[in-house]
Amino acid sequence: MTHDIAMRISKTILFLAGVGLAALLTLGATRAIVVETPATQSTSELSSKSPEKPLDTSIAATVPPTDVAIDIPPVANAVDTVSAIQSKPASPFVVKRILQIDEPFVHGYYKWDDEGVPDGEIVITVDLKAESLSVFRDGYEIGATVIKFGDALKPTPTGVFPITQKSKDHVSNIYHVPMPYMLRLTNDGIAIHAAEVKWGYGTRGCIGVPHEFARLLFEQVKLGDRVIVTNGKMLDLGEPIVAG
Repeated sequence: MTHDIAMRISKTILFLAGVGLAALLTLGATRAIVVETPATQSTSELSSKSPEKPLDTSIAATVPPTDVAIDIPPVANAVDTVSAIQSKPASPFVVKRILQIDEPFVHGYYKWDDEGVPDGEIVITVDLKAESLSVFRDGYEIGATVIKFGDALKPTPTGVFPITQKSKDHVSNIYHVPMPYMLRLTNDGIAIHAAEVKWGYGTRGCIGVPHEFARLLFEQVKLGDRVIVTNGKMLDLGEPIVAG
């Protein structure tokens, strides 16, 4: 009787062991299939770069890195945007011509010569240190003048500014003075405009140019054209017209 019970227990144990082994083999086969799926292979490749932080494939495709803004575009659009940025040069042209100025470059003086210059994008450069403004069209300097600019109370800011407004007969709503041929650069009142340009005169941040020069400039530019204001950046032939 004891022998029969022992035999039954042994058979039961063997049966359960067989079932467990079969289950393990089935689980192993399933795991092997999952490992071969493209999603898991991609995760494996990415995880190998950062083994201490394995990725969760359920969110890896939708959650951006922590140093990227949450409102980024979908992946397809993001790729298109990156490609567009990479393909767009920092500046569409370089300096192709600098005006020959033989006269003394003093306050109130300007030179304008666009004869034979092809049509193209306008870029205005301002060098506060040299107290000068240059106008380039398609890389050719067509105008240059001495300027007056911000005083110690309100210095002229440096940087790259698009022209956001044009007004031929503008009057300042802050200082209530005429600003003919106004080209707005900032929302707090900084602009290029016609003014009496004399030595020792300053502005409240604006860039003042001789009246006739302001008229010629006003006729050339359009909204969105760039104005690059620096403090000591000189340009020479062959150099790109970019901020710096």
